[in-house]
Amino acid sequence: MSERPYILDFKEEDETVSIQDILLKYTRFWPWFLVSCAIFLVLGHYYSKYAPKTFYTEAKIKILDDAKEPKIIPNDRVVNNPNLGLNLENHIEVLRSYRLLGEVVDELGLDIDYYQSNNLVFSQIWTAPFVLQKLMDDEEISNPLIYEIEMTSAGFNITDADGNFYLVSYEEERDREFKLPFRIILGDIDHVNSHKDIVYRAVLRSKRQATMLLSEALKIGTSEKQSDVITLSMKGNSTQRTEAILDAIVYKFDSNSLEDKQLVAQHTLSLIDQRFKDLSTELDSIELSKEDFKKLEDLSYIQADANASLSKRTISESEVLRLETQLSLIGILKKSLYSDEAYGLLAADIGLANQALNTMVQDYNELARERQKLMLSVGKDHPNLKNLSERLDFARDNILKTVGVYEAQMRTSLRTYNEEKSRAGSEFSQIPEQERILRSIERQQNIKENLYLLLLRKREEAAIDYAAPASSIKVIDYSVSGLKPVWPKKVLVYPVSLLLGFILPFTFIFFKSSMDTKVQGREEIEKINPEIPTLIEIPFFKYKKNMHGFQEGSALAESYRILSTNTDYLVPKKEGGKVVFVTSAIKEEGKTMTALNLSLAYASLGKRVLLVGADLRNPKLHSYMDLDRNSPGLSDYLKNAWFDFQDGIQFGFKKNFNHHVYLSGFIPESAPALLSNKRFAEFLEEAKRSYDYVVVDTAPTMLVTDTFLISDLADVTLFVLRSGMTDKNLLHFSKELHKNKKLKNMAYVVNAVGNLKHRKYNYGYAYGYNG
Repeated sequence: MSERPYILDFKEEDETVSIQDILLKYTRFWPWFLVSCAIFLVLGHYYSKYAPKTFYTEAKIKILDDAKEPKIIPNDRVVNNPNLGLNLENHIEVLRSYRLLGEVVDELGLDIDYYQSNNLVFSQIWTAPFVLQKLMDDEEISNPLIYEIEMTSAGFNITDADGNFYLVSYEEERDREFKLPFRIILGDIDHVNSHKDIVYRAVLRSKRQATMLLSEALKIGTSEKQSDVITLSMKGNSTQRTEAILDAIVYKFDSNSLEDKQLVAQHTLSLIDQRFKDLSTELDSIELSKEDFKKLEDLSYIQADANASLSKRTISESEVLRLETQLSLIGILKKSLYSDEAYGLLAADIGLANQALNTMVQDYNELARERQKLMLSVGKDHPNLKNLSERLDFARDNILKTVGVYEAQMRTSLRTYNEEKSRAGSEFSQIPEQERILRSIERQQNIKENLYLLLLRKREEAAIDYAAPASSIKVIDYSVSGLKPVWPKKVLVYPVSLLLGFILPFTFIFFKSSMDTKVQGREEIEKINPEIPTLIEIPFFKYKKNMHGFQEGSALAESYRILSTNTDYLVPKKEGGKVVFVTSAIKEEGKTMTALNLSLAYASLGKRVLLVGADLRNPKLHSYMDLDRNSPGLSDYLKNAWFDFQDGIQFGFKKNFNHHVYLSGFIPESAPALLSNKRFAEFLEEAKRSYDYVVVDTAPTMLVTDTFLISDLADVTLFVLRSGMTDKNLLHFSKELHKNKKLKNMAYVVNAVGNLKHRKYNYGYAYGYNG
């Protein structure tokens, strides 16, 4: 035993080898990867050549701040932001609003898209040689309707998505059965020949579907954080189409903004005109009162002989005049707030000195305009409409509160100045009563005249805004498309194709190996049953009929010699021959071939070996040698006491004199009965006296109990597993056998593992022979 110089190290594992095993699992399928990558590269080439080209179109606009009053910064903080007065998010929401995009869909007819066939694929176009007109309501279109149209000499050949065919002549414009939901109008009949054999596709959508599709395709954002420039962009097959859409959106946005300004100006004009009528009546009344007073008192002109003494009173009166003017303006605003029109626009910029109140009125008008626009496209119970109504109510309440506070302040100040005026009046008690009354009349006249002039100036401003409203945007760049398509890009298509070509076989191999429930090698075995040693992994070889033993110097021969050496280290040291049982869980796992080659490996070392066929139910040992299955053997010895041990011994291979074979003999009716009697133990004792090694091919352990009946007679039990065939659940079965000591001195032999050209083994050194 000490002459044998090597043994497997079952425990030692190298992480590098594990990584190599993982790589080898995939690299052994390198033809798959090569073919897959080649196929995907060819597909990528045709895709980049024939796929519809997608272009990027962009337009830029600058939002102009048309506020005439400075914005109030909360907490008196100074913010270094030139765009403080702008709210670009609001403008962006208006640009992508359903109402505005719906107007663009109606104007450009985007509810019908046209495509042209080009090398088996359809590419979107902007102008087709014909035009479709829908003849059905949008409510009837739940899903897009697709039709393929071909122009022929007989007319339009139209095919719907269900394969129904229609023929429409160029003169009729409708199918004769009136089943098509559209009318088709030819642009120029002289150009029919130039469009023959070209297949067009028309897709009909409802306005809602087309608007939502446009909203998804439209991208809106700002150029930079602090910028007031908005960028609109789209991607599409037709640059004419995307450019027309972006230009239409910009135009609609600008025109709607101008309409809003005109609407506010018009409302302001109507309020001021109504106030003019009231002021004219009040001024006429004051002037008549003044005239009547002078006639009554017979006055023409009163000299101001006490001008110096009246300076204090004059100052008080000027303040009173200013305060009463503000109170009159407050009255105008309150009248507008309590008007019968619900959520109507308020009079803006009427001259109030309270800037915060002016800002609140402007914000209220913006919300009122937004609500009026929303009412055009939604019902009165729409959540957004209710939300705006609530916000308007809240804003109106705030304005009323602010007006009340401001009015109270004005009245308090007015009382103060009136008191000061009264104190000053006591100093001028000598002034005639007529002058005092006349001044009171003139003061009322001045108040009304100042208010009249103020409103006149505001009316001129509103009239200018109505007649020539200033645009709220400046077009930086009209829509322009790139010269090169953004997709497909060859610099991306080919790498992506190569990556997909690699991923497909990799994924297939990964999932195939992940779902593989079969034992593949030692690593899996040692993870489940680390307490049972794995003696060796026998490489796969293709067995041929009449193949006897193994070729000297082959990798297979060396593998079985290593198995014989490793088995010896498990055999207890004792006198006489050594008994090695070879079994498996089920049949077809290679236990018989393993027993045969193990016995030949021992014989090649000069040992006398007896190979015994103890699988009495399904003997296979004879098929590997030129022996008759019906030859007397083990079952004859076990059943007949007169049968001599020497009568069953045969030469399996004529040139190998150290190797003898003992076949199973006849197939008995009850194999367990034969194996359990004392004759089998006597048989082994007789064999051990004559041979150095007795290798016994036993029955599978999962199918029958034969092996368990004689397992105590073995020195070593080799449990054979076949790579790629033995289920991993059988490892748990063998683990239970070892745990319950049903098999003596048990060790694994993994059979038919891979191919030596693609796998390395932890033998301490690798063999490179071709078996």
